[in-house]
Amino acid sequence: MNWISEWALPKIKTLFGGTREVPENLWHKCPACEQMIFHTDLERNLRVCTHCGHHMRIGAKARLDATLDEGWQRIELPKAPADPLKFRDQRRYSERLKDAQAKSGMDDAVLVGHGAVGGQRAVAAAFEFAFMGGSMGVGVGEALVAAARLAVLQDAPLVVFASSGGARMQEGALSLMQMPRTVIATQMVKDAGLPFIVVLTDPTTGGVTASFAMLGDVQVAEPGALIGFAGARVIEQTVREKLPEGFQRAEYLLEHGILDMVVPRGEMKATLARLIRLLRQEPAAA
Repeated sequence: MNWISEWALPKIKTLFGGTREVPENLWHKCPACEQMIFHTDLERNLRVCTHCGHHMRIGAKARLDATLDEGWQRIELPKAPADPLKFRDQRRYSERLKDAQAKSGMDDAVLVGHGAVGGQRAVAAAFEFAFMGGSMGVGVGEALVAAARLAVLQDAPLVVFASSGGARMQEGALSLMQMPRTVIATQMVKDAGLPFIVVLTDPTTGGVTASFAMLGDVQVAEPGALIGFAGARVIEQTVREKLPEGFQRAEYLLEHGILDMVVPRGEMKATLARLIRLLRQEPAAA
């Protein structure tokens, strides 16, 4: 019998009122510079590294909280068929959906809210990459169509924060149909004479890039965001050439005319408010 662990330590713990539980994940390591960041500092800085400025991924609700003025409202989205193809790989698609919904608190990979951006009325949609990689299925298509209709109804610009791995393979051809659907949705907004602004975040790839995400009146991106259709390795194997440094990153695309601006997350709200004001030709607030 070890008298230190069996007798002495319990006595000491009782004497000092027991041990306190230390919360986990108090510190986060930056994936870019590998510096440790205290969790409150990271959240206060909108999940941007305080050492090197690397932009980490952020949830859809946190994104809208940081973009829309206080008091914004989330809208109820149309319900999509849960598992239209009864798809199964290693697990049933219906089970994957339930897990993603339980972890995220969302029905699908897009959250839509309406309110104001710096006092300018707006409708905003944000992708949740943690929900099955932000993949675009029928539910995402319904969400973007609903956001476009609400923007037209409220005579407000539409801002979409894209973050996706592309089409959702578990929904097969139905997921591919969302590409033309979302293009038509963006055209509804433009036909109404309203601004459509896309903010490309890390990562934005596949069918999302190949549809609505490249149709904004203004194309904005966050620093270092991966943006493209196919992966770099696939492109290299196809063209049999070494790709340039920084290929498919936001700064490279800005340099080559694909983007209009690259804006740090901390400046995004003010920049969007200014863009909306300019596009709507409204005077600046006093």
